[in-house]
Amino acid sequence: MAKIIGVKFKDNGKLYYFDPGDKTFEKGSGVVVETARGVEYAKVHMPVREVPESELVAPLKPVLRAATERDEETVRRNEERRAPAMKTAAEKIAARGLDMKLVDCEFTFDGTKVIFYFTADGRVDFRELVKDLSAVFRIRIELRQIGVRDETKMIGGLGPCGRECCCASCLPDFKKVSIKMAKNQGLSLNPGKISGLCGRLMCCLSYENEYYAEAYKKMPKVGSIVGTPDGDGTVVNVNMLKMEAKVRIDKGDNSAYRDYKVEDLKFKRRGEKQKDDEPIDDEIKKLLD
Repeated sequence: MAKIIGVKFKDNGKLYYFDPGDKTFEKGSGVVVETARGVEYAKVHMPVREVPESELVAPLKPVLRAATERDEETVRRNEERRAPAMKTAAEKIAARGLDMKLVDCEFTFDGTKVIFYFTADGRVDFRELVKDLSAVFRIRIELRQIGVRDETKMIGGLGPCGRECCCASCLPDFKKVSIKMAKNQGLSLNPGKISGLCGRLMCCLSYENEYYAEAYKKMPKVGSIVGTPDGDGTVVNVNMLKMEAKVRIDKGDNSAYRDYKVEDLKFKRRGEKQKDDEPIDDEIKKLLD
């Protein structure tokens, strides 16, 4: 067993394991740790505990010390420098006429480098921009291009459900989502209904996909003919939460609509492998890019 603590560099970021040595740290306290890019400040999200060494990627970087008041002041000062730096960078980008959107920036804990994050439709030649920014800040400059999903994670916002975007509040990593997940749940393939603020498929499509994928195999297809206790009929709607299907039974000029439990119906089950037989239009394809 190995002794570790879990820290996060951002509240909605990934959890990283570090070696606490013989020290103890409380949850929410600040620590200074050694990382691949130098000394950094982080907050403890998992107090000291023991875990099997097989779960770790050795060797673990050490926790250098508990954060002091001076360290906390350094973090606050770096945060105060962020807004003016963003304004200056935006002015330099506009002056150069570069086709890029500035999203965020951060100063490293030791103050030797500032990282600017931006989005762009293609590659951007920002070599002259780096020279302009270096002349202003007198420290190392790094410009990092990110995707639209990363942009939403950094900026945040309210999703279609009315809650804060999952990527900005509770998801340390992006989940893999696909059109098949929307089909499994019987959702409309209207891009406006299944895309988030980033314009890509909503992360929450993956939350209950395991259940819906199994339920989907047990349900009759809408428009198919099924056998019911009252005769053959056509499936007009399915409810995968109740495992029921609404069936239209035609008798002469009259039609009756009734709900049946799936186990009361006779139909050919879907195979284990699902076929994406529905065409995907260009708007849907954009969500997958």
